[in-house]
Amino acid sequence: MHVTIIYALLAALGNALNVTTQHAASVGGPKKAAGRRFLAYLVQNPLWLSGWVALIGAFVFQALALHVGQISVVQPLLVTELVFTLVLRRVWIRQSIRPVTWWAGALTCLGLAVFLGTSEPQGGILSPPAHAWVTAGGATVGAAALLALLGVRGSPARRAALLATATAAMWALVATFIKATTQDLSQFGLAGTFTHWPVYALAAAGLVTEILEQATLHVGPLSVSQPLLVIVDPIVSIALSVWIFAEYFTENVTRLALGSMAFVGMCCAVAVLTRTAPATMSSTGQPPDSQG
Repeated sequence: MHVTIIYALLAALGNALNVTTQHAASVGGPKKAAGRRFLAYLVQNPLWLSGWVALIGAFVFQALALHVGQISVVQPLLVTELVFTLVLRRVWIRQSIRPVTWWAGALTCLGLAVFLGTSEPQGGILSPPAHAWVTAGGATVGAAALLALLGVRGSPARRAALLATATAAMWALVATFIKATTQDLSQFGLAGTFTHWPVYALAAAGLVTEILEQATLHVGPLSVSQPLLVIVDPIVSIALSVWIFAEYFTENVTRLALGSMAFVGMCCAVAVLTRTAPATMSSTGQPPDSQG
């Protein structure tokens, strides 16, 4: 599990570096630049390009983590991206961060550690049966589609909440396809991977989910969508890890109950962190009293 944790934390750090570097490059551009001129500035900016390198690295480390470990370990650990980003925003961008936000970050890490230490995620099979893929994949896609349809109308907050939940559920499904694809890659090689379905499911699901996420960020407040994007993903990922890959947890009822409470506490801490962190990455911006 130690290697899995290291890979997952490196993936979370890569995601945090991607967000921070690309934001820093974007806001540092010529103030009057727009359209093609601004795009030309970005593609020539080493900082912006390094953000893409960090993103690629994050994907590679996530794939490695999923290949060697359990989904029920890896996906919850990716929540630490928020904590890494918070540190980068303070150290690099010099933002003012509220004490409550730091406490929420610390409690996020504590809840995550207690969850993993007490619930003991383990097991898993390398080649899940077809019926598990069909039922779990169908249920996830169906639920996400329904949520997306319901998110077409309503208030901005309602739409953001529904679309964020749909997006997070799909990202969890994408994680299962990543794990299956890495297994094909190790077993059949690069050429052989393209003779099996997971790599195509990964490409299709990844594209659809990215479109969903962009719609989510566009329709409503980030203070509504971001907590759901971060919280729902590990919840659905754990469900899919059990459903598809037959992962399981400790049979000790006391430890399982403690782990469950720690997971709930982690989710609450994430909600506080995302709602109290500065609304933008402006170095002069202060955390707002409330985000709408």
